[in-house]
Amino acid sequence: MYPSDVDEQAIVVRLRSAGCVFAEDEARLLREAATDVGGLTELVDRRVSGTPLEYVLGWSEFRGLRIAVDDGVFVPRRRTEFLVDLALAEVRSSSVVVDLCCGAGALAAAVCAEGASTNVAAADIDPAAVACARRNLDADRVFLGDLFAALPSASRGRLDVLVVNAPYVPTAEITFMPSEARNFEATVALDGGYDGLDVHRRVAAEAAEWLVPGGFLVIETSERQAERTRALFADQGFAADVRRDEDRDATAVTARAPR
Repeated sequence: MYPSDVDEQAIVVRLRSAGCVFAEDEARLLREAATDVGGLTELVDRRVSGTPLEYVLGWSEFRGLRIAVDDGVFVPRRRTEFLVDLALAEVRSSSVVVDLCCGAGALAAAVCAEGASTNVAAADIDPAAVACARRNLDADRVFLGDLFAALPSASRGRLDVLVVNAPYVPTAEITFMPSEARNFEATVALDGGYDGLDVHRRVAAEAAEWLVPGGFLVIETSERQAERTRALFADQGFAADVRRDEDRDATAVTARAPR
């Protein structure tokens, strides 16, 4: 008996009873992922128990790509695709592009998939995230470390585009996040400190040293925090603006380094 022989409707009923809104789509994906009936049962059991679908499948969809994600690694959100749109408008074939706080490397992978630049790197402080990113990108282009300290020193002052999805959830608000995030994703990928902007402050303070004069940075934030994030970069001499995509409920700050 193969997974395709299992009654899909029975899986849908189990998933729907567990609160899965898109039960039909999830049932199809789980059947496709399983190699045998026992494996399918295990996958469904994990999903019904509350494990995020992306961890059950081992991948997340991002701009049409399948991004490998392991348990605990930050799952790319659809709203973050907006950062790619904004970055691609600035990327040229010779651009040096870095995905900072890369998680599984979805942003860098998307830039690479567009063929916009052949010089794309990524960095994260979480070893599990770096391991995932090394499966989604050329492994030797993914660096482990704390923000810019992860990058080769020769990169200082040579980056054309920085794409950043740093954590920005205030510590006290993590408890109010959806359970799939707060119970399964690494806290280091979510916790932005008392007001959510601790990492944004650090990025703003150091970014100009790593970008070329006039280099471009885009960082995700929330609509509520956007003006404060913008001000952090403006205070460092950047020409900074708030950008918004209503369709994806996405907010970002773009910042041009001083020339």
